[in-house]
Amino acid sequence: METTQKPLEKLNIFSFKGVQMRTFHLTWMAFFLCFFGWFGLAPLMTIIKKDLGLSKEQIGNIIIASVAATVVARILIGKLCDSWGPRKTYAALMGVCSIPVMSVGLVHSYEAFLLFRLAIGVIGASFVITQYHTSVMFDQKIVGTANAVAGGWGNLGGGITNMVMPLVFGFFISMGYLPESAWRVAMIIPGVFLFIFAFVYYRFTKDTPAGNFEDLAIANPKAVKTKGALAKAAKDPRTWALFLAYGACFGIEITFDNVAALYFFENYETSLATAGILAGTFGFMNIFARAIGGILADKVGNKYGMVGKGRLLATLLCLEGIGIALFAQSGSLTMAVVTMLGFAMFLKMANGVTYAIVPFINRKAIGSVSGIVGAGGNVGAVLAGFLFKSSSISYSEAFMYIGGAIACIAAVVALVNFEKTQNIMAERLSPSAEAVGS
Repeated sequence: METTQKPLEKLNIFSFKGVQMRTFHLTWMAFFLCFFGWFGLAPLMTIIKKDLGLSKEQIGNIIIASVAATVVARILIGKLCDSWGPRKTYAALMGVCSIPVMSVGLVHSYEAFLLFRLAIGVIGASFVITQYHTSVMFDQKIVGTANAVAGGWGNLGGGITNMVMPLVFGFFISMGYLPESAWRVAMIIPGVFLFIFAFVYYRFTKDTPAGNFEDLAIANPKAVKTKGALAKAAKDPRTWALFLAYGACFGIEITFDNVAALYFFENYETSLATAGILAGTFGFMNIFARAIGGILADKVGNKYGMVGKGRLLATLLCLEGIGIALFAQSGSLTMAVVTMLGFAMFLKMANGVTYAIVPFINRKAIGSVSGIVGAGGNVGAVLAGFLFKSSSISYSEAFMYIGGAIACIAAVVALVNFEKTQNIMAERLSPSAEAVGS
């Protein structure tokens, strides 16, 4: 067995050495693949819309379904991380959710497609496990950066999906498939990758640097005791402030991932490939933008404490809201792309800052806090989805309303004091627990 290790105090992204860095890389890769399964259908919606004869209202319902199931799933998955461990939880989630991803192509009606979209949405809970796993693998001085980089690189899957899935679709067209068959076969690809990676994750990661939960429980029964973790997380008002904040940043991100290609295609009459590339550019910014937010949050936190992190989050949300309002009023494709890149930067940095605060709310209930806050992202996406569903509101008007709502949430976050932190994994990394695996 590997020598027991403690949370790392430095993030070396080019290293795979040790359980911490191996877990870091595998967890963002898993989240990346989960995004392919989760949003693989989004850039193909123009084809699916025609194939299934979908109306604007039905597409709105599908957008809502894609994120609605994730609300409950993230809370439950967060609790499972606290009790069952992130290793088993992630492997099970990928394995189970690969089934609807691979089989969505069997549907031939709006109702069936809606149900499959709902089932596929459960895989969005993967984010909670990603943030939990990196949180326990890295020291408090660097945890914000680690969470932001892992989350950002995983979120990158949302952008790459918009670029790659039209190419996969095109490949099957070149093989002789008709469009109404090509999109169905294309979805088998991400499903197969998810199924395979479930076994990889189970085999090559551990729950904590000190070992798996079952090993820690044998060495120290109190090490993994998390009774009442969800209740403790839910009673803390700071959890709900972050719930709102994440709805305003990540919630809008996944909404934009869902509608961007269709918005550019219909509003600016671009080709399907161009619309996918533009939408993909939004997601591609995760390779650096979310990480910058986490790095900045760690620096601000080290100098100004949690109060400073809270003010930073509020500022970024305010700038995001302004940027989205400007995007909504863009009169040309060029201006739309420029303003999109602007608000995307602030949005993704806000994502990183939010989860630079999450690990400090309650370290003994980190999974539950992560789950509730993560669910906030999907609640935000569901509410935004209702705007895009409405037949009386245009997509541009919907973006204007969203910008105003985000500015209001920024004001609420600015009033919250995020101080009062707890020790890092004090029980799980007690001397008796650290003896495991040595």
